[in-house]
Amino acid sequence: MAGKRILILGGGFGGLTAANALRRALDSSHTITLIDRRREFMMGLRKLWILTGQSDRESGTRSLELLRAKGVEVVFEEITAIDPKARAVETRGGRLEGDYLVIALGAELTAQAVQNFVGLGYNLYEIGDVERLAARLQTFRQGRLAIGILGLPYKCPPAPYEAAFLLHDLFATRKVREGIEMTVFTPQPTALPVAGAAASALVEERLRAKGIRFLPSRKAVRLDADRSQVIFESGEPLAFDLLAGVPAHRCPQIVKESGLTQGGDWVVVDPKTLKSGFERVFAVGDVTNIPLANKQNLPKAGVMAEAQAHVVAAGIAAEIQGRAAEKEFDGRGYCFLEVGGGEAVAVQGNFFVVPSPEVELTRPSATAYGEKRAFEAVRLRQWF
Repeated sequence: MAGKRILILGGGFGGLTAANALRRALDSSHTITLIDRRREFMMGLRKLWILTGQSDRESGTRSLELLRAKGVEVVFEEITAIDPKARAVETRGGRLEGDYLVIALGAELTAQAVQNFVGLGYNLYEIGDVERLAARLQTFRQGRLAIGILGLPYKCPPAPYEAAFLLHDLFATRKVREGIEMTVFTPQPTALPVAGAAASALVEERLRAKGIRFLPSRKAVRLDADRSQVIFESGEPLAFDLLAGVPAHRCPQIVKESGLTQGGDWVVVDPKTLKSGFERVFAVGDVTNIPLANKQNLPKAGVMAEAQAHVVAAGIAAEIQGRAAEKEFDGRGYCFLEVGGGEAVAVQGNFFVVPSPEVELTRPSATAYGEKRAFEAVRLRQWF
């Protein structure tokens, strides 16, 4: 099967992994095309280092143009429609058709979903807001800082708690911690339900130890601009001077309109092969939803998108080369949860286990923190 064209939509963890893996597996008669309106890539984990002044945006940013030197065609266009039956996409620059289609467009942030958040709060997952908040923190010496999960689902489940730990350290280093009241709130009953009781207990105990108030089961509905308060569906309002929030995520509208979600909220895929309901169309990462045995859903995280993309790339290459696919996605993933003090916890999860995921945690260590730093550096070298 010579001369096949694979279209990859999105240049995040899933798209970059798929493009690189396919280029290594297939000879030059096959075209690998990555489409993204953005020209640069930066890992989300870097936002917390920018927030706390540990690093900057530039050192972790790479141009997608660099993929061309590796034999990957790159198209910088906004995708306006997806036709999964034809394995084609419409962009502002025209129509592109492929023999295979990999959807890796991630999730969109619904910052407008909580009334008055835009303008009053800082979006912890948006780089411009993170840089503005970092600048504001330079002169923040006294007051009430709230970090809130504003809706579900959201990617990188530990990140809001990591932000709290790192900001605690930042304020302590500046000798202003005593004057700052810190609160973290979430609509969930525990800190990290998908990771299990042990992970939630670790996070919640660490928050208590650092004097950070934790408010579970608090669903934000709006911000009161006059009183600078978060209004919850139930419970007392929370007053703040600074608010950093994580908006709920949603599937991109063009994906929902394509029929790939089958009337649901996210792309429906086979959990092991990542095949969609359309022939030779796959989806990986945050744009998908994979239910687990314990009624939770597979965490939306870059490492999951990466693992799924390896499976998809191997499957496509095997089909093109007339071989049986050998890889399946096994629901395993990991992350490093920074707890401050230059330490992190390594979290390993086997999420397809019945009746509930098996999650293991290491003790906080400088070694795990170093591994998190290396996680970014290694992938940037591999992908670019």
